[in-house]
Amino acid sequence: MAFEEYDKYEQSELVQKWLRDNGMSIVVGIAIGLVGIFGWQQLRNHQARNEGQASQLYQQIQIAQASGKADTASQLTDQLMKDYAKSPFAVFAVSERAKQQVQAGQLDKAESSLEWAESHAGASPLKSLTLLRIAQVELARDHGKQALATLDRIPADSYQGLVQELRGDVLVKLGRSDEARKAYQTALTALGEEAPQRGALQMKLDDLATAGKQGA
Repeated sequence: MAFEEYDKYEQSELVQKWLRDNGMSIVVGIAIGLVGIFGWQQLRNHQARNEGQASQLYQQIQIAQASGKADTASQLTDQLMKDYAKSPFAVFAVSERAKQQVQAGQLDKAESSLEWAESHAGASPLKSLTLLRIAQVELARDHGKQALATLDRIPADSYQGLVQELRGDVLVKLGRSDEARKAYQTALTALGEEAPQRGALQMKLDDLATAGKQGA
């Protein structure tokens, strides 16, 4: 029993000594950990508030557009770009602005808008989709080589049906029919059987085949 009591006493002394030597570092470590957890929670709450506010602004933009209040929609889009540039809602709003600019024939402005959207798109799928739209505008501006370079920036696993179809359109415009045919065939393979654009894509392939026979 004496040895047991001595061992307990000795262990107690060792623990107290270790705490005296290391106690402050433990307290500091716990404090840092708590601050880190609290800071992370604060950050997440701040981000959630920002996304909520950005979402509300985006909804207001859609309402303004539906009501024919183009100036109001434009002002709200500017506010989203300024105050919530990192939010996907800002990218959505600017992409919609680009669509309206295309419809108005303002292709240079549309390309600038989409370039802003691409540079602020955080998620890879959203960035890829924006690059696809930039390439569409570049094709409409007869900038075929730039459009091909833009399409090359899109990862191979993103929207390949749409990417290859647009690549085919660009190559047709550049007079590179054989490459365009390969791009269309790749697009057709990438698209699902129920994809609505399969019919139009097949027509493009048929047109190339007809043009090839006429040129033979």
